Parts: sequence; structure tokens; C-alpha cells
Amino acid sequence: MSKEPIDPEPSRMNRREFIRQAALTGTALTAAVAGGLFLYEPKHFVPGFGEKEGVSLPSFRPEQAKVLPDLAVAHGTSREAVIRAAIDTLGGIQRFVQKGDIVMVKPNVAFDRPPALCATTHPDALAAVAKLCLEAGAKKVIVADNPINSPTSCFLKSGLEAVANDLGLTMQYPESTAFTDLSMNGEILRHWPLFNKPFQQATKVIGVSPAKDHNLCHASLSMKNWYGMLGGRRNQFHQHIHSIISDFAMMIQPTLLVLDGMNVLMKNGPTGGRLSDVAEVNTVVAGTDMVAIDSYAYTNVLGRSNWEELGYIHKAHERGLGNKNWQELKLKEVRV
Repeated sequence: MSKEPIDPEPSRMNRREFIRQAALTGTALTAAVAGGLFLYEPKHFVPGFGEKEGVSLPSFRPEQAKVLPDLAVAHGTSREAVIRAAIDTLGGIQRFVQKGDIVMVKPNVAFDRPPALCATTHPDALAAVAKLCLEAGAKKVIVADNPINSPTSCFLKSGLEAVANDLGLTMQYPESTAFTDLSMNGEILRHWPLFNKPFQQATKVIGVSPAKDHNLCHASLSMKNWYGMLGGRRNQFHQHIHSIISDFAMMIQPTLLVLDGMNVLMKNGPTGGRLSDVAEVNTVVAGTDMVAIDSYAYTNVLGRSNWEELGYIHKAHERGLGNKNWQELKLKEVRV
């Protein structure tokens, strides 16, 4: 496993200096406190708005995506076997990864939690997807995320560092030089620091995320996973959580999405903390449409029916970024 260096955490303006500068410039102090952090962005009412040059991500979606099943759902008790079955149902990994590809795998490693709490991507899920990519002839597999907690601690405690060591994967840590300003015409995202270095190296991108409860957006599934590629003080987006998540369906068109619903954090998400919050569901959902995947999983993995609370699904669907009506789609289901 190779690693990129981690820069020290940038210094932050303290409260006294913040207030002093606000007074000097005549700027009204409109910061709101949420979780002890200021929700403030100079010049813009909503963080991310404004005109600024930056990069946009190319589409990594395979050309044959339209002829593949819209959704593949697999059930069983072995995480690796179920993930393999789901991807085989989509036509096999060779439909997505070819010899010589550099594959970026984006797990959810936001917190320094052990795998049993299901707050992060399970190491067996990363291993299953990485093995398939290597079997297909991938030249390199990069694992990248920008965790909320310490990156080294998160990758270690989640078990993902051990998988990277065992399989010879490259872990890309979020050092400051790895970020570039994103530029897009999103509902909220217009410009914002993006963890762009892994995307620049990759020819294919695969999202591997856990299905879990979330106290702000109600469900963290395949779309919410891309929140981890933003830099800056992204907690500012929490007051617009459904808009920002729907923007991710515009920001990135991944090659493949794998949603792990084998063991699911049913409540007290996204961080969890109690084994009693976790339930065995033994399901994996795979496909290329994150709106369809999340729509299916909200009902069939998390077992919820209150559609009104899942605002980001409706927003993304209405903007033509995916299809929330999974019942209308071509779905293949297998048991292993």
C-alpha cells in the first residue's frame, strides 16, 4: 500500500479574531452555531454560490450503461459473495473495468468507528470491489475519502487501511494540495474546494457506501457518499442538506455504485455507537443511477415509507438527474 502525506490541519480563525474582523469591515455577525461551529461564509448568503472559475468532473459512466439493468439487487449472508453476485447481475465487472484502468474507489470513511458499528464502509465491501477490479486487470486501485475525523484514525479503525495493505491498494489522503475549486451550476454547489487529485488520476470511479440512518437527511445512501469529496467548512451546507445532496447527482457520474445493506445502522446515524442500532438486512444494491439506488434502498433496505422526508431524492428526480420510481425500472434480483 502506498500513502500520500497528510498536511497538518490548517489553523482556524478564533472567535475573538472573527468578531474583531467583522467589526472592522462592518460586516454583520450572522453566524449561527450548529454543533459548535459557525455557519458563515463571507459575501454569499448560501455557501458555494458566486462566480469563480474551477474544474468540472468528466463523466465516468460506462457507455453501455443504458443497456444494463437499471438496478441489481442481491441477497445472501456473505458480503463478498453478495457483492460479486450483484455486479455479475449487471453484466460482470468487465463491463465497467478493463485492463489498464486506474480505478478510484470512494468509500464512506467519515468517522473513526470500528466496522461492527456500520457507520463506515465495511472492509469486506472494499475488499470485494477491489479484488474484482484487480481481477479485471486494473493497473491501480486508489482509495480516497476526506473524513470528518482524523483521516489516519478513520482508515485505521474502519479496517480499510488493513485491506489496502493486504491488496496493495493506494490510499490517497486529503492533503491540502489535493484540492481544486469545483465549478458547476448546482442548486447549492457553484464553487467549492473538491478533493480532485484522485479524480485526475482515475479512468473509472466506483462508489462503495454503507446504507444507514442519518439525523439530518434521514438516510445516507449512495448519493450522500460523495459529500466526502468536498473540502472546506462543509458543515455550512447542513442547513441546505437536501439541496446539496441532490447536487452530487450532477457533480459526479460514477462508473458503478455499490450500496452495502448487509448490516445496516437503522438509527442514531450517521455515527452510530451501539450494536443494538444495527440490523441484518443481507442485501446489496448495485447500478449506475444513484437516485434509483437510493430510492429502492430507502424502502427495501432501511424499511421506510415516509417519502416526504427524503427531500434530496425528489429534488434530484425533478432535475432529471435520475429516476426515483424504481418500480418502473429494469430490476434484476438474485439470491446467493
